[in-house]
Amino acid sequence: MASELERAMEGLIAVFHNYSGKEGDKRKLSKKELKELLQTELGCFLETQKDAGTVDGIMQDLDENGDGEVDFKEYVVLVAALTVACNAFFWEDT
Repeated sequence: MASELERAMEGLIAVFHNYSGKEGDKRKLSKKELKELLQTELGCFLETQKDAGTVDGIMQDLDENGDGEVDFKEYVVLVAALTVACNAFFWEDT
């Protein structure tokens, strides 16, 4: 039986691959795929972001190699940063 952390890692991988490859490279997220992932999987996060350029900014920040797509490593950076922010918000004050 998988541990809680192993299930979380499996989920992280599955979410990426559910959205990647709908257009072009199946191992990367296009801007459209990233937007769909963010809206579907992190809708509450985006709700608080009123700026229409939020996805553009996220894409620019994540696209470390400048290829116009987000690979798995770049995606994990986003998830890790959001997880750190959530930890600070939910657990630091307890």
